[in-house]
Amino acid sequence: MSETIPPPPYLSFNRETRRLGLDPREPRFHQDPYEAYRWLHAQDGVFFWEEFGLWCVGRFDQVNALLRDRTFGRQNPAGIPDSRGIDHDRTHLTAFDAVEAHSLLELEPPVHTRLRTLVNRAFVSRQVERLRPRVEALANDLIDRFAAGEPFDLIPAYATPLPITIIAEMLGVPVEMGPQLLDWSHAMVAMYTLGRTRATEAAADSAARAFSDFLRDYIGERRRRPGDDLLSVLIAAQEGDQKLSEDELVSSVILLLNAGHEATVHQTGNAVRAIMAQGGDPRRFFTTPEATAATVEECLRFDAPLHMFTRYAYREAKLADGVTVKAGEQIGLLLGMTNRDPAAFAEADAFDPGRDDMKNVSFGAGIHFCIGAPLARLELQVSLKTLFDRLPGLRLAEAPRFRDTYHFHGLEALVVM
Repeated sequence: MSETIPPPPYLSFNRETRRLGLDPREPRFHQDPYEAYRWLHAQDGVFFWEEFGLWCVGRFDQVNALLRDRTFGRQNPAGIPDSRGIDHDRTHLTAFDAVEAHSLLELEPPVHTRLRTLVNRAFVSRQVERLRPRVEALANDLIDRFAAGEPFDLIPAYATPLPITIIAEMLGVPVEMGPQLLDWSHAMVAMYTLGRTRATEAAADSAARAFSDFLRDYIGERRRRPGDDLLSVLIAAQEGDQKLSEDELVSSVILLLNAGHEATVHQTGNAVRAIMAQGGDPRRFFTTPEATAATVEECLRFDAPLHMFTRYAYREAKLADGVTVKAGEQIGLLLGMTNRDPAAFAEADAFDPGRDDMKNVSFGAGIHFCIGAPLARLELQVSLKTLFDRLPGLRLAEAPRFRDTYHFHGLEALVVM
């Protein structure tokens, strides 16, 4: 089959060397990456992506296993949080690197184990479930503010304020700081997009410094006047004689604030778009709590907000016949491609919350499984059900377009009425 189906015109592929030439900024690709993914699945799903300089994997069973394989990890064995600095010069990234150096996402055991144990207590399902009434009240309040009878952009009106408000309230950070937190977050996560510039790096470092300074001041205030918020809990968090240092506390809060809204904003927009594309009454997807949960899981599979998750090899490892990576090399796990693997899903490109093969890797797996997954799932379940229960006739006012930000995958705008 792979010999008879032509590749999309914007990519080149050498079957003998498995070399892929595909500019992730190609508009046809970032508007619909699944066209390329379908073709690449027919080529075995393991390839060297020239533009990233990485061996990449997109087969479900293999990615699911690699996420758990301790042969690979997030921490750079060379000790640098992110080795992709422009011209390998990182002298202008001291504040950003200081945050990354203590980030759960970039560390491995034993440090990762200690930090995750201390932070995780606030994100277990039973703790998160207590937030359901607050999330529902906030969702209804935001819907009440929608422009009546006029087109409006659902991303800033609904998808963005809900998760940033919830995570700010959880942490005890002033909710009115939301816009500033978003600006800092956007500047920092821009470090992980291909083709970043020196200006991108300078903006990320400036944001990391300002974010850290704000949190150090706020942590000092919380030490003097503890509350019942997560920040106060983290300050007091103790496992045996272990506590979070101030640097670890700052990095952990920045990670929770950034991760606590960035992916959820993208997933909310992607999910609303996918559900509306099915036609008919959207309330049919939310008739019971079980149906709502299944719909959210299918949204996570069908159009995930993160399409690449990189890891370092800690020793030589084989990825496929003729493909071996050396210790210290990075690989790319293509989560968006993995979730559409036809070998793992019946009618992989169909939106079907009732499917028997429900699974996804959108939150990762193994020790780096997303710590905020229970919160993200609850926010999506409540926000999507509330939106479509309240506005079952919601429709597109403009064709939605995705942002040019691979490997993040989210909409520039979702204008509805």
